Amino acid sequence: MVHTHLETSAARPATAPATGGMANALLHPDVGAAAHQAFWLLRVTFTIAPILFGVDKFFNWSVQWPDYLAGWINNIIPGSGQDFMYVVGAIEIVAGLLVAVAPRIGAFVVAAWLFGIVINLLTNDAPQYYDIALRDFGLMLAALTFGRLALAVVPARRSGALPRRPW
Repeated sequence: MVHTHLETSAARPATAPATGGMANALLHPDVGAAAHQAFWLLRVTFTIAPILFGVDKFFNWSVQWPDYLAGWINNIIPGSGQDFMYVVGAIEIVAGLLVAVAPRIGAFVVAAWLFGIVINLLTNDAPQYYDIALRDFGLMLAALTFGRLALAVVPARRSGALPRRPW
């Protein structure tokens, strides 16, 4: 296992008295390795999932995606709900590719997209889709967490403080 230290502005010098578990965790070398591994796990997830769901918008293999579109959105968009799903699918594919090549930007694009999905689900035939909205809210929080990790891990990798790969 690679033992590295992720430099953060919150890290305290080793001589500072520990005031709790977080202060000790920031000084422990495994925190950097864990953050790096979490970054890669989330990067792979938020690359593959949007691409797969985006492709599915064109074929409706898993579900009939237009059924999830809130009526008020369907009323303001041109064309049919399926036409809109083609646009949604293309955006999701691009978002997944953006995570792959520019995670510090892509993570926040995916989080914003998930926020929009949550709003759509909360306003579509309430409360039928609240469970899915809650799941997507959790995914949005994970994307925001990934974005925060990306803001720290990518520069650390570029500076050599972390290896290119965590394994």
